[in-house]
Amino acid sequence: MKAQSRIFAFHLLNDRSGSPKVLGQIIRSWIHEGKEVHLYTMVHQDGFLSNLEGVNYHHGWYKFKANPWLRLIYYSLSQLILFFKMIGEVKKSDTLYINTVLPFGAALIGKLKGCRVIYHIHESTVTPAILKWFLFKVVSWTASDIINVSRYVAQSHGITNIPNHLIYNAIDESFLSNVLPKEKNEKPSHVLMVCSLKAYKGLYEFIQLAEDHQDFFFKMVLNAGQGEIDSFFSGQHFPQNLEIYPSQKNLHPFFQWADVIVNLSRPDGWIETFGLTIIEGMAYGLPAIVPPVGGILEVIQDEVTGYSVDPRDRKGLNKKFLELIGNPVNFQNFSQAALKRLEVFKEKTMQEQINRIV
Repeated sequence: MKAQSRIFAFHLLNDRSGSPKVLGQIIRSWIHEGKEVHLYTMVHQDGFLSNLEGVNYHHGWYKFKANPWLRLIYYSLSQLILFFKMIGEVKKSDTLYINTVLPFGAALIGKLKGCRVIYHIHESTVTPAILKWFLFKVVSWTASDIINVSRYVAQSHGITNIPNHLIYNAIDESFLSNVLPKEKNEKPSHVLMVCSLKAYKGLYEFIQLAEDHQDFFFKMVLNAGQGEIDSFFSGQHFPQNLEIYPSQKNLHPFFQWADVIVNLSRPDGWIETFGLTIIEGMAYGLPAIVPPVGGILEVIQDEVTGYSVDPRDRKGLNKKFLELIGNPVNFQNFSQAALKRLEVFKEKTMQEQINRIV
């Protein structure tokens, strides 16, 4: 008698960032279809992968450390724990779904057991370089299929000996059903950025932008606790027109408040491979300002739904910012185009494409 096929999904850091959010959307569709789903991830009360109904949980261990060497040790230990904890749980008939390139311990189990291994690759930037080389070597050695969130990601890793699939991330249908009525400001003046607490995400560039435009209002929502934020910005001066918030369960009030959404990731430190918060902003008709490289350029349409500009170019950033938010007619056209562009990133399309592969 043939063993029942199960899906084992693996994700390292269960927080409120984009990649676990997308995996949560996918898992809910599997549960809806009656599949038996197992999820290995770290314990987190408020992560996007927490408390998913119908999921069989296998809790792992990982602690993020600021020190890069200590972080590498903890990460390696987390994969050793994963390997020995799950090798007895996984059967040859199971499908292993690895979210991001980080859970390489799961890929090694899949190779050893002869399982089908599907990688969902969200990133192109992994440091240090030797770790990136190793992780993508594991992908090329173990994967049966690769799902890329953008053409940029596929081009970056360049693995061509395995079937590659382009599937854009999608906006959660539950997010769309909770969109709040938006009151358009007669003069657009509210600017929002949602990102991780990392300097390369453009935190200081956003502060500079607020300093340069005292007549506008800025909010920054960071994927971190208030204590971490206070420690990170210790001694930093903030302009009075800028408010900073810790991680939020509900971002709708922020999108409702905003007129423009920005992503100011520095190309010398981080290349955006997609840009989920930009799509969420589209649901509110928010034009965007984004970096000039990466998969995020497949999300917005430059000079149609937003502008691309290098955030390190302070003068150029200010120029594009004023072109967008300082021209009401131009702004309104961009806003309407953003709402239309949202149709490309519907959840049902993403789920159907992934389920055909799985």
